[in-house]
Amino acid sequence: MNRIRKGDQVIIIAGADKGKKGEVVRVAGDKVVVQNVNIIKRHTKPNPQANVAGGIIEREAPIHVSNVMLFNQASGKGERIGFKVLEDGRKVRVFRSSNEAVDA
Repeated sequence: MNRIRKGDQVIIIAGADKGKKGEVVRVAGDKVVVQNVNIIKRHTKPNPQANVAGGIIEREAPIHVSNVMLFNQASGKGERIGFKVLEDGRKVRVFRSSNEAVDA
């Protein structure tokens, strides 16, 4: 079970975009892609067969999962994540500071 999942609200804790918040768009191994964070420019050749226009394209680049923290709406800051097994056998993510479940 991953600590960070697609759709989570995260805050960047290291790098050029430190302090920015965004939603996780994609998780691939130990990297995450966060919406409107870590924007890079790619010079792309046109490809008429794939219907791709050429030019300079801006898109999000992946960030290592260690550089993001799950954002807690209640406290208004990023917090660490732990795991807890409930009585019914389900494993859920919890905030370490408040022991409050992330997943409903």
